[in-house]
Amino acid sequence: MQVLRATEMGMCFGVRDALHIASQIPDPTQVTIHGELVHNAQVNNRLTQAGFRKAPEDDRQSPPETPMVLITAHGISNAERGRLRTTNTRMIDTTCPLVRRVHDAALELQAEGRHVLLIGKSGHVEVQGIVEDLNSYHVIEHSQQVERFGYRRLGIVCQTTMPTDRVAELCAQIRQDNPQADIRLVDTVCDPTKRRQRAMLDLIGKVDAVVVVGGRNSNNTRRLVQLCQRHRTPAMRVECAQDLQPEWFADVNTVGLTAGTSTLDETVDAVHQALESLSLQQPQKQED
Repeated sequence: MQVLRATEMGMCFGVRDALHIASQIPDPTQVTIHGELVHNAQVNNRLTQAGFRKAPEDDRQSPPETPMVLITAHGISNAERGRLRTTNTRMIDTTCPLVRRVHDAALELQAEGRHVLLIGKSGHVEVQGIVEDLNSYHVIEHSQQVERFGYRRLGIVCQTTMPTDRVAELCAQIRQDNPQADIRLVDTVCDPTKRRQRAMLDLIGKVDAVVVVGGRNSNNTRRLVQLCQRHRTPAMRVECAQDLQPEWFADVNTVGLTAGTSTLDETVDAVHQALESLSLQQPQKQED
């Protein structure tokens, strides 16, 4: 079995920068991570072992017990920043600049008097941080959520990790269902996401199946799996090499390998090595 790696995969610069900032903190016991720094169990376990406190991602309302709070790469709303300031907590901000761009675009559209449509996953921490500063909005992930919104002016932004083909489909449907509206789209899908999606599409044409490495609750990892499925290519999602099952590859001659943006390089390399070992264990196919 041959293993082909995607030309673009794994950690993006936003995640690497956040981890670098965290690694430079002299006393992690004085810092509460405001949610999950990255959606990766291995990384989060290491941060806990280093001494960082962590506020649950779905419940961050309690006052921090430490003098410092680390804002994750996913960002938070201006309203949440204001709440943290009232606690006299020093903020260490690792918000990805491409996530900041979505916040700025959404607020700009709102300032123009537009009802904001955010194409993304409802409840995701990045999405939640954006909509908390909006007065009039809808979050749209599926076509069933598109309707005639009844607003004269609409503005569209996207969660940074949305598949570009899904964004195009939903935008087309929004325009079709709202012909009376003045619609402005700001494409805020981040460039690393676009490059990884293009690399995945290139990989799909060369393999029988794809292994996608990433955290269980990583949205961008989930999107890579969905991209495979939309193109009728089997996708196996794993967090680490130990998750691989030999029977998955019984009829696979060439397997692709990619990873979400929160996945450590060492984890990808370990999965690659495990796939190579499985290949050596496979019985050789007899020529006719």
